[in-house]
Amino acid sequence: MVNTLQQSQDDKTIVKNYFNATGFDRWRNIYGDGEVNKVQLDIRTGHQQTIDTVVGWLKNDENLSELSICDAGCGVGSLTIPLAQEGATVYASDISSKMVGEAAQRIKQVMTNPRNIRLGVQDLESIRGEYDTVICLDVLIHYPKEEAADMIKHLSSLAKSRLILSFAPKTFLLTILKRVGEFFPGPSKTTRAYQHREEDIINILTSNGFKIKRTGMTSTSFYYSRILEAVR
Repeated sequence: MVNTLQQSQDDKTIVKNYFNATGFDRWRNIYGDGEVNKVQLDIRTGHQQTIDTVVGWLKNDENLSELSICDAGCGVGSLTIPLAQEGATVYASDISSKMVGEAAQRIKQVMTNPRNIRLGVQDLESIRGEYDTVICLDVLIHYPKEEAADMIKHLSSLAKSRLILSFAPKTFLLTILKRVGEFFPGPSKTTRAYQHREEDIINILTSNGFKIKRTGMTSTSFYYSRILEAVR
């Protein structure tokens, strides 16, 4: 138990420090529109496809403007902004204060009076409240199975009706890519990259009172993300 707790604390500290330092400039650039190399452009494209999939799901339900949404691990606001522009009330948080600051700047650039957005600097376990929908995209890759299960359980407790997750699926090919350093390219990578079996994530969601409604998969050369929408 002590080792598991220490591992969780270590992972969280590593992620926080990385995205407040070298990782901030790298991922701000990838999630922006500036010049990037081919690998970073591929990751940018893949990430945007995941965002587009989730926004499309919510828009198709035709009640987005009526929803309260928690964007857990919001990064630079790539998901928060389009949801808020559609009228949703969004609480967006991230473990990195620099990421949240960047999100605030991007929101100001595209929204004149964003009263339907609240921003906070928090890790996933510290988020409180109750929301119609909780969304956590591309965050579970930073945490091993045991800690991911605890975080999904906590996020489930915040969601009144729906939880949407994305994660790096555990497959033979992606395991090989990860081992040879291609999963997250670049010499300055400092976070661990954990893959998760889809069966495990579904079992965790089921044990917390959810069933799968929709699924999606984003696959590019360097970006792989399985998307699950679970409802009560």
